[in-house]
Amino acid sequence: MSKPLIALYQPDIPGNTGAILRLGACLGLGIHIIGPPGFDLSDRALKRAGMDYIEMAAMTRDDGWEEFELWRRQEGRRLVLMTTQSATPYIDGSAQTITDQDVVLFGRESAGVPPRVHDAADA
Repeated sequence: MSKPLIALYQPDIPGNTGAILRLGACLGLGIHIIGPPGFDLSDRALKRAGMDYIEMAAMTRDDGWEEFELWRRQEGRRLVLMTTQSATPYIDGSAQTITDQDVVLFGRESAGVPPRVHDAADA
């Protein structure tokens, strides 16, 4: 049985990435890091930053958007983008429920996602 996934597009802040990895480890969710990140994402650097639970997180590193998007389409997963530019606020009750086949994507903390990534989102 698959579960929804979380994807981070070129994350900027190691602490935020660590929190998402911890969330994934606790809930059994896979995490995709779409590179390049704005910091050293090596296992050694993550352990040095106190993220020793990293071994419990199901993390996949994608070299870039094209690699991730190819994988997502092959898997038939819907892309749900969390963005401030949405026409539909998530709290208004009309948002669709996240399913086991969805990938919830968060953009860079400093810049969000570029238009081509925004345009690829299904919701």
